[in-house]
Amino acid sequence: MADLAERVAAVRRFNRFYTKQIGVLREGLHDSAFSLTEARVLYELAHRDGLTAGQLAKELALDAGYLSRILRAFARRGLLDKTVSEADGRQSLLALTKAGRAAFAPLNEGSRVEIGAMLAPLADARQRRLVAAMDTIEGLLSGRDGAAVPYLLRPHQPGDIGWVAHRQAVLYAEAYGFDERFEALVAEIGARFINRFDPKRERCWIAERDGEIVGSVFLVKQSARTAKLRLLYVEPSARGLGIGRRLVDECIRFARLKGYRKITLWTNDILVSARRIYQAAGFTLVAEERHHSFGHDLVGQNWELAL
Repeated sequence: MADLAERVAAVRRFNRFYTKQIGVLREGLHDSAFSLTEARVLYELAHRDGLTAGQLAKELALDAGYLSRILRAFARRGLLDKTVSEADGRQSLLALTKAGRAAFAPLNEGSRVEIGAMLAPLADARQRRLVAAMDTIEGLLSGRDGAAVPYLLRPHQPGDIGWVAHRQAVLYAEAYGFDERFEALVAEIGARFINRFDPKRERCWIAERDGEIVGSVFLVKQSARTAKLRLLYVEPSARGLGIGRRLVDECIRFARLKGYRKITLWTNDILVSARRIYQAAGFTLVAEERHHSFGHDLVGQNWELAL
């Protein structure tokens, strides 16, 4: 019993230290007009599509009435839109307005800057120890399988597209001997995505683990009814965790939500692991064509998924 009391005291001591360390005791988070809870609700709405108030309350363990008051306040300030769900007319789907995303942006940046400032004095090895310790805490308290390696999916940020082009060029050169023309193709696709980005109809998902990018995928608008999946990849160190399948599933979910009727993709037959993911997700092979690209004779494949 004495041991438990000491451990309780130790956890409470850490909680007091860490809440002060990250500034959540201040009246407004990151010197904003939003409380910690309001900022967390904004975060979820900024990173998730098609949420209902019920889902949000359950996932954040919030009282439904308390959350309802927060959402009403957001709506009065022009930060939140509600649309009736096509699947269930009793439900409303929540989405941030342009003003809502503008309000969230400085919160997100403020958090990034403050955490960066906290980590900056630490040497690289100590930063890694800190992140590993946090992963351990999260895993133990969530009941997550200890063998599972945590990762998160997030939207693209400045620098991500160049990194994805670099890593795909390196990995495909190592695995398949692709020359620099493959890097040029990936860079061109990435540049086109940024220059023509339509946030209402397109999305990039970046898989991140321990602060490092371990995979990505893009979904772009090909026509009003057809989306195209592009540049799926997963780092060798993160394979076997289901990240590739999760990225493809996110593309499918987003495409359905946005009213697309079909997803297409182009790949090559030597990319066996990727093809297995596409098949498992329900894509079908519709055409093949031999071509010479990236210094090799290849068989290109077109795949489609009806939504």
